Amino acid sequence: MWFGMDSGGGSNSSSPKSSEEKGNVCLSQQQAADPPRQCLPVKDKSLLTDRANLAEPNNAGLEDCSSVLKKPSLLSKNSGNRPEGEGLLNMAPLLPPLLALQQIQRQDSDPSAESAPMTIVQPSSAPTSPSHRYSDSPPSPSPKSPGHRSMGGMSTIASDPNFLASSLRERNAAMLNNELMADVHFVVGPQPNPTTFPAHRYVLAVGSSVFYAMFYGGLKTEEEVIVPDVEPQAFLTLLRYLYCDEVVVEADTVLATLYAAKKYLVPHLAAQCVKYLEVSLTARNACLLLSQSRLFEEPELMTRCWEVIDAQAEMALQSDGFVDIDYPTLLSVLSRETLNCREIVLFEAALNWAEAECERQGLECTPVNKRKVLGEALSLIRLPCMELTEFANGAAQSGLLSLQETTDLFLYFTAFNKPAVSYPTKHRTGLRKQVCHRFQSCAYRSNQWRYRGRVDSINFMVDRRIFVVGFGLYGSSSGAADYTVRIELKKYGEVLASHSTKFFSDGSSTTFPVYFPHPVQVERDVYYTASAILDGTELSYFGQEGVSEVSLPCVSFMFHCSSESTNGTGVQGGQIPELIFYGPTTEREELPEHRDLA
Repeated sequence: MWFGMDSGGGSNSSSPKSSEEKGNVCLSQQQAADPPRQCLPVKDKSLLTDRANLAEPNNAGLEDCSSVLKKPSLLSKNSGNRPEGEGLLNMAPLLPPLLALQQIQRQDSDPSAESAPMTIVQPSSAPTSPSHRYSDSPPSPSPKSPGHRSMGGMSTIASDPNFLASSLRERNAAMLNNELMADVHFVVGPQPNPTTFPAHRYVLAVGSSVFYAMFYGGLKTEEEVIVPDVEPQAFLTLLRYLYCDEVVVEADTVLATLYAAKKYLVPHLAAQCVKYLEVSLTARNACLLLSQSRLFEEPELMTRCWEVIDAQAEMALQSDGFVDIDYPTLLSVLSRETLNCREIVLFEAALNWAEAECERQGLECTPVNKRKVLGEALSLIRLPCMELTEFANGAAQSGLLSLQETTDLFLYFTAFNKPAVSYPTKHRTGLRKQVCHRFQSCAYRSNQWRYRGRVDSINFMVDRRIFVVGFGLYGSSSGAADYTVRIELKKYGEVLASHSTKFFSDGSSTTFPVYFPHPVQVERDVYYTASAILDGTELSYFGQEGVSEVSLPCVSFMFHCSSESTNGTGVQGGQIPELIFYGPTTEREELPEHRDLA
């Protein structure tokens, strides 16, 4: 059937013809001034009937909409003299949403009112942000995948887009994990309890070349995609970034999110994960992150991990995460020349890793199996570089060495003619200590710079990560004297490290280093407080001509007076003339020749 006006150019005053006679239906007479309109085919007679019923004055829901429909702003410019029925027919495409809104208002005012035949789906709550889809109760399983679970209480039922959103980001956020218009579903996580995520191919394809290839390229996939190797929470973080341009990473999921970003080639999200890992890098997680950075091929993260492991080797090797590293990473750590630790610590760490590996492989934890899983890694430990007592009480009684190896090593420690051994005999070089000098000269005066338990403090900040080893301090200026000293390093008032000891001053102006038990990691662009409390009866030297900024080849220091200093130390003069540290590069200053304190 056809409805509309005949498009013939001859007559512009023809009257409507019967559908039985011509097969065309004309609902009104077009004025002569109107341009001709093409008749449109109507294949479904019910559609014509429904639209014709809309013109009836008593049609349900139309009474309150009639005034809106008659407004000139909603009609075409040439409809001023049309009969009312024709105006309603031409506006028929606008009536379904108007009638739906009218029906909603009726239901709000009178719940018992009869509903109109036309309905629309309403969102569960105002879709202003993705958070409106969170609820305390668990969501229903997705209809696409019965038995699969939704993510963490986030509803995946269809809800309307956020038509009131003022930005594209807000509108996309309303569609995150939303069944509405979803044309693909991801079944994420291992069996038997995967999580199903609805998604929209276009949004994913414009943010990831992998998704583009999956949906529009040569790797076209079905409507349901199985992803067993990605954690659901990490996949949700990936979706949130693609939909909302928002990066939300947490300590528990950052590695899994980095894996997902690498898998689907989303470089910016991967870079943000790496940045998060670098900031949260400590000796406790450095070995595990090193293993992951090798897997993800992140050279910058690997470099940062090595900096921490080299400087804080004992803490890193004794961490819980060390036993979870892979075998290639174990070989890299044991062969590292710049590790600052004793060989007995390396041996004990390798022994702990071997025990964990036996459990992973389902082997009995015996000395034979431990040596089997260690393989060539055992030969990288420099057993001849241990102290004799360390070897005798540790490696010699571990059961990992053969009788011949044990005998040869004992002879190597004690005999004048040392036998050949199958283990490296050269000590590791470790890291060289660097020193920041903050005074240009030192002096002494009578009746000046006594201690008696008062605090000398100075605030400092660096522009690159370093590891503070200890402080250099001035000694007596009037002959030999003994001092008791306590050094501290604080961050925002919290004590990060402290150490108490004694040292003997010979009366010279040479500084005396005092070390912390372990190097302390110092982050960039954060003020730290270095403090020393000395107790001695003699006067001492003190620094003068201090500078507020010291630039070294690898790092720059900035100094600021501390409110904790009660003995006169500040930027211009006082105690704590040197900060001893491990730096991040190979350009290093050697520590001046002065004696180390035990």
